Amino acid sequence: MSGQQRTVVAAIWDFFCSLKLSIFTLIVLAITSIIGTVIQQNRPAEEYLRFFSEKTYHLLNSLQFFDMYHSWWFIGLLILFSVNLVCCSIKRLPRVWKLVRHPQLTPSEALLKSFSNVDEQLVTGSLAEVRQRMEAFVAREFAPPVCNSGEAGLYLYADKSRYARLGVYVTHLSILIIFIGAIIGNLFGYKAFVNIPEGGSVDQVWLRSGGVADLGFSVTCEDFSVSFYDNSQRPKEYRSLLTIKDGGEVVIDKRPVIVNDPLSYKGITFYQSSYGPAGGEVLSVKVKLRGTDKAQAYALQRGERALLPDDTRIQLVDFTPSFRNFGPAARLQVQPASAEAFSVTLFKNFPDFDDQRGGEHIFTLEDFEQKYYTGLQATKDPGVWVVWLGCTLLVLGSLVAFFLSHRRLWVVLSEKQGKVRVRLVGSAHRNQPAFELYFDRLKEAFRKELA
Repeated sequence: MSGQQRTVVAAIWDFFCSLKLSIFTLIVLAITSIIGTVIQQNRPAEEYLRFFSEKTYHLLNSLQFFDMYHSWWFIGLLILFSVNLVCCSIKRLPRVWKLVRHPQLTPSEALLKSFSNVDEQLVTGSLAEVRQRMEAFVAREFAPPVCNSGEAGLYLYADKSRYARLGVYVTHLSILIIFIGAIIGNLFGYKAFVNIPEGGSVDQVWLRSGGVADLGFSVTCEDFSVSFYDNSQRPKEYRSLLTIKDGGEVVIDKRPVIVNDPLSYKGITFYQSSYGPAGGEVLSVKVKLRGTDKAQAYALQRGERALLPDDTRIQLVDFTPSFRNFGPAARLQVQPASAEAFSVTLFKNFPDFDDQRGGEHIFTLEDFEQKYYTGLQATKDPGVWVVWLGCTLLVLGSLVAFFLSHRRLWVVLSEKQGKVRVRLVGSAHRNQPAFELYFDRLKEAFRKELA
């Protein structure tokens, strides 16, 4: 390889090892994630066209802003960040690993002079006696030391939290694991939805990206219930009772599912997301003959007819569980035996409403039985456990990297003018102000020990 080629390769290598590249990539990922939160992803085109003009919609769609987490440029950013992490780790890890596995027991004078936490005393006595006192002192105040001889004399070395230097690399590894888990989820998982009427069963779900996915088992909605706030049609809580059958056998029986309490089976999680009327309402309509106490109740479904004792026919034409702010309402078609047909409107919350009409019959909407469908979101993410593993490592690595520090201590003993020169040198690879305070206290104890 020529010198020019080596220069190009070195420039590329330095580019991918650059801290500036890391910061730039993180900022861009943060900005795009904000965009992905503001713009709802994977919604129907009609929903986007309500908020954007057709021209803006086509522009954003061509940039894949409506499915950005699967876009080539977002995946490219993740790959670029991953390569940057790997290159930074490859460049710096060997030196750190060597420092962790093979600490500098006898550092050079130049290295010792580069440290700012230093103290020195000149004491009387033999070298062996001072060494014994210093070994006991370091073991008591810091950690058990290792003794070696070098060019300057005897070296006592001790350290704490040596492996804290690897915390940042555990953090790097955790981010890569999270990315791998996300890729596994995108490639082999899906997000889907399904609507199940009460009493109905499904064994397939509809993918948000289009198409159908087989579940491999069946899900039955045994019952659905919804409760509302007082004097309001705003739902307070809605829940589904789901039964799962696998191979014809019931494996989960009538498990309640509500918002924030999903149901999981075989790696597929069902979330309660919506509901709606499924039709087939049964209404209880009371008919009273004016001026008498005679009244009779009829159970009617939409389109169903009933015959009154005086040969008047009634038919349920329409029904809604919420008509504006008036609550449940129904419309009846009334066909007297010898008169023209007419329509009446009934309100459950206003039982005397039809009495004001002044007709021969007084109709009242007593109650109704409404059937619903439950709307479920189905999510399959085989990479979720990989992501959780990465998140756990991320927390552990961050705690080690930010709250632990590799602290080193050397005591150098040498003979000088018939006395023993004792030098105390300390170093920490992180949180220098805290270590300086600790070293000041250690210096006081060191001087008392040698006084």
